[in-house]
Amino acid sequence: MSAVIVVHGGARAVPDELAKASVDGVKVAARDGFAVLKRGGSALDAVEAAVRTMEDNSVFNAGHGAVLNADGEVELDAIIMDGRTLSSGAVSSVENIANPVSLARAVMEKTDHVILTSRGANQFAESIGVSTVPTDSLVTEFERKEWEKCKTFVTGVKEEINTQWAHDTVGAVAVDCVGNVACATSTGGIRNKMAGRVGDAPIIGCGGFADNFSGAVSCTGHGESILKVTLARLILFHVEQGKSVAESSQLALQYMVDRVHGAGGCIVVSPSGQWTATFTTKRMAWAAVDRDGLWYGLEPNERFNEQLTV
Repeated sequence: MSAVIVVHGGARAVPDELAKASVDGVKVAARDGFAVLKRGGSALDAVEAAVRTMEDNSVFNAGHGAVLNADGEVELDAIIMDGRTLSSGAVSSVENIANPVSLARAVMEKTDHVILTSRGANQFAESIGVSTVPTDSLVTEFERKEWEKCKTFVTGVKEEINTQWAHDTVGAVAVDCVGNVACATSTGGIRNKMAGRVGDAPIIGCGGFADNFSGAVSCTGHGESILKVTLARLILFHVEQGKSVAESSQLALQYMVDRVHGAGGCIVVSPSGQWTATFTTKRMAWAAVDRDGLWYGLEPNERFNEQLTV
């Protein structure tokens, strides 16, 4: 079967000055992830590679480019999940880690646990030799200025108020040539969040879920709303009822709007290679690679295609 990867750079009102960089960034990440699949790598390897690319790109709120909490600190969350075995690893509120998605994978593969948080996650990183970076290196000058402007918590994506100042999650889903699916999601959270706040991103079934029997999902948007409706799992519930990944995504996102007034987005891929990128926010940068080339978009109902060069 043909391998597929889909990535997103966060569902929000992406400001015009970041629009091109956001689209360019997800296109690079999709190419990087697909390069792994093309040489026979697993879906798990592909989503990790794609998310690492976005964590290294300061235009996104994950790793480098992370937003600051109310105390002016960086707290990073990430999850990764293998649809073949339902194995999952996650970290929350970690500091000084440039690529939390890889630390999440280490939790999955090197511990008996699913999620480690804060000091314990950082201690685990040190115990396995994961290199740390100065926290200052993860924060852009732009973010420091915006944090100074906006020191009171705003719900941002939930209310679609002041979303030009909001940042959001990155994620990837993939199916490899043998039909295994995987997902990964990573974020710095919401600017001016309370210290210790954990959103949907590292929570299994909310920020992401992967199961070879139904598909893989990575979610983005207002974390508290996503948590309340367990969005990733809800999408796959609809898939399991026989609906397409596109219809399943639309139904679940609309339910979140109707039930808890939360906006967001998602990317989904099925074991057969069917995929979608759907959102109820003003914009979401996304990109996908399938047998027909590279697809990408930013605005609602927008889908461009170009020849893939990897």
